[in-house]
Amino acid sequence: MLICVSAGYAQGRGQARSMVVSRYGIVASESPLASQAGAHILEKGGNAVDAAIATNAMMGVVEPMMNGIGGDLFAIVYDAKANKLYGINASGWSPKGLTIEFLQKQGMKEMPKSGVHTIDVPGAVDGWQKLADKFGRKKLSEDLGQAIRTAREGFPVPEITASYWNYAADKLRENEEAARVYLIKDHAPKTGEIFANADLAASLEAIANGGRDAFYKGEIAKKMLAGMKKHGGTMVEEDLAKFASEWVEPVSTTYKEWTVYELPPNGSGMAALEMLNIMENFPLGQKGYEFGSAKALQIEIEAKKLAYADLQKYIGDPRGQKLPMAKLLSKEWAAARAKSIDPEHANCNPTAREMEGGSDTTYLSVVDRDGNMVSLIQSNYSSFGSGIVAPGTGFVLHNRGALFVMDPNSPNALAGRKRPLHTIIPGFAQKGDVRMAFGIMGGWNQSQAHAQYIADLADYKMNIQAAVEAPRFTKLTFGGCDVMMENRFAQKTRDELTAKGHQIEVLPAFADNMGGGQAVLRDFMTGVNYGASDPRKDGAAIPEQPQN
Repeated sequence: MLICVSAGYAQGRGQARSMVVSRYGIVASESPLASQAGAHILEKGGNAVDAAIATNAMMGVVEPMMNGIGGDLFAIVYDAKANKLYGINASGWSPKGLTIEFLQKQGMKEMPKSGVHTIDVPGAVDGWQKLADKFGRKKLSEDLGQAIRTAREGFPVPEITASYWNYAADKLRENEEAARVYLIKDHAPKTGEIFANADLAASLEAIANGGRDAFYKGEIAKKMLAGMKKHGGTMVEEDLAKFASEWVEPVSTTYKEWTVYELPPNGSGMAALEMLNIMENFPLGQKGYEFGSAKALQIEIEAKKLAYADLQKYIGDPRGQKLPMAKLLSKEWAAARAKSIDPEHANCNPTAREMEGGSDTTYLSVVDRDGNMVSLIQSNYSSFGSGIVAPGTGFVLHNRGALFVMDPNSPNALAGRKRPLHTIIPGFAQKGDVRMAFGIMGGWNQSQAHAQYIADLADYKMNIQAAVEAPRFTKLTFGGCDVMMENRFAQKTRDELTAKGHQIEVLPAFADNMGGGQAVLRDFMTGVNYGASDPRKDGAAIPEQPQN
């Protein structure tokens, strides 16, 4: 009997981690410290929105290259009692004076990738305020408490974060204040080294006491404007003071038995939905199209190229221009696009220009004991954003404006008080009595990763943790036949795809280029919550502990 049991366990399984399973809340993020901060708020009577704000604030402390109050935010909130989804777009607009003509006079022919002219108004803090006002049970000061304490006292830097920090050290040295804040004796913090940020603690404390106005109209605003003026920036007081994030209606499509939700433009979530619509025209998951097979991957890779070509051609900030969203998300459009896929040959010339992209983002998801859920993504865009830290603030200003283009005919053309096309997207999905908040970060990786994740659940019958861990491909360019694949895809599969014309770059088993994902799921029939966290990051899904 003992031998038989041992032999059964020895067969193993296709995932390294187990799902976290609880009747109480679960917080999944890139950092155990951040997940703990969110879980602690749940234990003190906060809800999923309070926990999401607490987790996000902590992420800005412990992973400052990826996110922070100098960046943008998007979120989807599920109100369990109302059975309703709410979307918030807290992405900032460009300064009124930043135009194509202005940059051309500076001798620029394309958008810079860092520096002062890539800084838009940071939207995250206004997003926090609106989320807290509409849904929160706790005051913003309580949600931010643990982040403030950790920033002031310091924390030991984990290993993956240390590698990100070291990679960006030269960029930080280009800005005196960035180097002062983020380098320790001119080096990036090493694994286990304690890092503290008193200036950031003070900025967070000001927000905790004064709300969003402390950031957009108070002393923090004055410091940001002075820092940008020093570098020749165009942002003025009015650009900050007049900014407001917006409540938006999520857009959706069906994929097999699932309904999948993303946020509308200026986010790029429509590409994930269009990709799924195209993939639905093929028998993924059936014989010959099993997970990891060349036939299945051919369809997914080619669907990515088509959806991203449409994204690039048609999508930007919807304000002031009409975007063909209904057409792009229709099943008829997808069916017509699917007919152009050749099962035997890679398309190396999709109709799109190249667009460069950063991949420094954090994603987190929360479910509370009542079934309320938050899918939240927040970003500086590139590592340490613009590279500019305004003296006395303790946070880097993002470079999201780098995603504009200087082609006046593009829907994503640079203009004053306009939001750029965004890579960062929170996801949500439902099936019957099941609701799921999910996301996978990583620049232009995100929409294609979302589609792969949903296919892993719907076509390949994985659970949420197995799907987070499953090997992925990514294509970060818009043209050509290049594609990156983790080495966990079989050599035979890669050889077959190469024969079809794909130019494969093989990456390690859990490659950073594939982004990192988090997910929480609730089965409303049983009242049980599930959490998942990607081993490609330092993070964890942590459950709330029941209180006496």
